[in-house]
Formats: sequence, C-alpha cells, structure tokens
Amino acid sequence: MQSDPIGDMLTSIRNGLSARHHKVDIPGSNVKIELARILKQEGYVANYRVATHGDKRTLKVYLKYRPDRSPVITKLTRVSKPGRRVYVDSKHIPRVIGGLGVCVLTTSKGVLTGIEAKSRRVGGEVLCTVY
Repeated sequence: MQSDPIGDMLTSIRNGLSARHHKVDIPGSNVKIELARILKQEGYVANYRVATHGDKRTLKVYLKYRPDRSPVITKLTRVSKPGRRVYVDSKHIPRVIGGLGVCVLTTSKGVLTGIEAKSRRVGGEVLCTVY
C-alpha cells in the first residue's frame, strides 16, 4: 500500500470545507508548505501557519469562504498520483477552466503555478488543479 501525503492534504482541505471548518491541521512538509503558500497567493485559502512541536511540524491551513458561507474552492483535484505520475513540459501545461483556475506543478525551480512555470519555461510534475 502506498501513501500519498499530498493527496491526504488535499482531502483534508476538501473535508474541512464540506464541514465548514475554519482551519484544518495537516502534518507539515516542505512541499505541503509551498502548496499552501500558492493556495494563499492565489486567494483560495485565507492563511496558513507552520507550528513546530519538537521535531514535528504541523501545517495549519485557514479556509476561506464567501459572504454567503459557500467555500471559495469549488474543486480541488489531485492530478499526479503515486500510481500514475503526470509530467508535462512548459508547452503542454494544462489550463484550468480556460485560465480561471490554477494548476500547481513541482519543477526544478520549486513549486509553481502553471502560469509561473510557463513564463519561466520549465515543466514538471502536475500536482493538482484548483478552481
């Protein structure tokens, strides 16, 4: 059985949104922290914090809702999975809903959105799509 820490993070965020929680706590790693940074930068989460307890890190993601209490994130999908990795070059980075959503990639330059990766002309592994 394989574990998928990124998939677990995305599932925790989806579950927190459906339960209308204000924040979710996720075991921290460098890639998850960068993914949370991108979600905040693009306006999909309100904020994130990294708490350290001894040698363990916990990522606290504060979820964002509209004034009518509906979640800002409509769909959060894992693209590249442990059983099927999806790699793209800079010319084939997918557009999410005609550019309204965000595609997140891990590249040699770090974790980037699809637009940043395209402008830097780097490809990589497609982690997830958000809209």
